[in-house]
Amino acid sequence: MNTLIRDLVNGIWKENPIFRIVLGMCSTLAITTEAKNAIGMGTAVTFVLVCSNILISALRKVIPDKVRLACYIVIVATFVTIVDLVMAGFFFQLHKAMGIFIPLIVVNCIILGRAEAFANKNPVLNSMMDGIGMGIGYTLALLTVGSIRELLGNGSLFGLPLLGSRYIPFLLAILPPGAFIVLGLLLGLMNKVNQRLA
Repeated sequence: MNTLIRDLVNGIWKENPIFRIVLGMCSTLAITTEAKNAIGMGTAVTFVLVCSNILISALRKVIPDKVRLACYIVIVATFVTIVDLVMAGFFFQLHKAMGIFIPLIVVNCIILGRAEAFANKNPVLNSMMDGIGMGIGYTLALLTVGSIRELLGNGSLFGLPLLGSRYIPFLLAILPPGAFIVLGLLLGLMNKVNQRLA
């Protein structure tokens, strides 16, 4: 039971995909203009991570080494297709806002990295917990970046105006350079906190 909790918590802080391992930057920088987009992408990636980790772990002794990566991509692509179709059918506006970044989950380094580094070497339950932890860590990181950018750039959070009509939006925050600036400041803050904890 201890290892399951460790595998869950690991992705939230110690090996956070965005702030510690610095993977999945393409979607992080592109879709975090609003907090709701961050939640949508985080949920999609978490679903794919958990499902692919479970299946890859269950099949790890069956998949030949020579075609391991190709098998991983097929498994991940299957779950991404499910996410894409469900989002297009039930959450069309969110699907439209995230555009090409939903299908690009197939080649997200976080998912393929966890398949190779963790699910391929560990039992199903541990792999599931790792997927959940990494997904939560990824979602929290996206939500943090998205919330800051939306608040500074629009004066709102989840589309609700918070800073009043007198607030002059800081448009740089919702532009691509703003994503780099916010992410860089958060990475620096995370490193400072880790130094203090160490």
